[in-house]
Amino acid sequence: MTDPISDMLTRIRNAKMRKHPNVYLPYSRIKVEIARILYDEGFITSYKALGETGMDEIKIGLKYGDEEASVITELKRVSTPGRRVYVGCDDIPYVKRGLGIVILSTSKGLMTGRRSRSEKLGGEVLCTVW
Repeated sequence: MTDPISDMLTRIRNAKMRKHPNVYLPYSRIKVEIARILYDEGFITSYKALGETGMDEIKIGLKYGDEEASVITELKRVSTPGRRVYVGCDDIPYVKRGLGIVILSTSKGLMTGRRSRSEKLGGEVLCTVW
């Protein structure tokens, strides 16, 4: 697999379309950090590293709202292995006029666009969620 972040987003997208309560992913630290951001922003209900060593896979609980509609409307990968997208702190995009979030990889770790703007950091735009 050449792009594990894209694989993670696709698995979440497919699970929400089938209305699965949970989705399981292969473990990596960056995926846990993305799941932490999604949890902190209220897009998922839970995340946990599972396995005998505690690091074999990640279980993500998907969140559904009224009439079993998913809280996540769309996940979109911005920066890919073939086309990296970097922005400065003044050029961080707004997603749906602030209704969604952008996840950036900065020198201080993964963070949302809002937090990155407040800390005056730019970085690589990984994905957008709304």
